Amino acid sequence: MKRSLLAIAAAVFLVTSIAGCSTASETVELSADTILIDVRTPAEYGAGHLDGATLLDLNGGDFAAALPTLDPAAEYAVYCKSGNRSGQAVAMMEDAGFENVIDLGSIDEAAASTQIEVVQ
Repeated sequence: MKRSLLAIAAAVFLVTSIAGCSTASETVELSADTILIDVRTPAEYGAGHLDGATLLDLNGGDFAAALPTLDPAAEYAVYCKSGNRSGQAVAMMEDAGFENVIDLGSIDEAAASTQIEVVQ
């Protein structure tokens, strides 16, 4: 009995975890004023980025250096390669008082959800 309850609980947890991580199927409507930030490396950005995105390399320190100069009242959408760095960047922005920030996750998720073209 305990094993079956544990198995059911584990299955429910797994399904809800996977569903919670999926952003590619959701459509994100960005306003014309939304500032799109790519927090990947210059090499990753050069290989392809969302059209109109500003590069602020999180690992290289560019993002942290630029954060105090960004308008906390503006709207931002942030993405990276896998969703890890964008999550870190969004957390930093929220800690700094930014309220209008969207974590788009990976570049593939960001392109799919926003319908913005990847350019080189």
